[in-house]
Amino acid sequence: MASTMDKVVIVTGASAGIGAAVAEGLARAGARVMLAARREERLSALAERLRAEGGVVDYLATHVGDRGAMQRLADATVAAFGRIDVLVNNAGVMTLSTLAEGDVDAWAEMIDINLKGVLYGIAAVLPVMRRQNSGHIINLSSTMAHGGPSAGAAVYVATKAAVSAISEAFRQEAGPNIRSTIISPGAVTSELHDRIADPELRETIKDFYKIAAPPSAIADAVLYAISQPAAVDINEIILRPTAQGM
Repeated sequence: MASTMDKVVIVTGASAGIGAAVAEGLARAGARVMLAARREERLSALAERLRAEGGVVDYLATHVGDRGAMQRLADATVAAFGRIDVLVNNAGVMTLSTLAEGDVDAWAEMIDINLKGVLYGIAAVLPVMRRQNSGHIINLSSTMAHGGPSAGAAVYVATKAAVSAISEAFRQEAGPNIRSTIISPGAVTSELHDRIADPELRETIKDFYKIAAPPSAIADAVLYAISQPAAVDINEIILRPTAQGM
């Protein structure tokens, strides 16, 4: 496997779960990593720990649903490291409820973070990648966007399906030297289900997540996609726990 040494990688949603695991894996593989999330204290703690291990890491508190904030993140990354080789659009939220409940605020948040955040990230880093004539954008989707159950998760599934569509369009548009990868995990240990308000549904989801894969499995997939030779683009990875039926 080719080394990720000298790659400059932005990871959103890096304060916990998949994002933190991806950042750890990249830093330990030699990449220079810019951590981004809303919880600055967690970013600071993670950065300190990775630096103690010899990692080259910086961080910026960022709300991916804020277009200006994403541009500031891209600018800060170039200022710190001189370039942007990879953007891992990982930040996401999941709020489960039926459409009849009309939880419009939760719908808007999922659209802002899961969908607009991806678009704002692409808009912020693509000009840099075009100037470099190289780059790689990795977007996190979900197996639920591939025909999994969507009752109670209509808006979440819609945002993730849209991310998959955007990733493929980006692949076709970006040109021969910029890569696009969509990674669709199944159940992975994370904080996503902590936001479910309905206690019965939350417990049902937590019970389902007992078979969840560790976040390190997604970090390994990201490393695999990034470490391919420049002429090879891993377009899509779908992975789920072996015990997961759907």
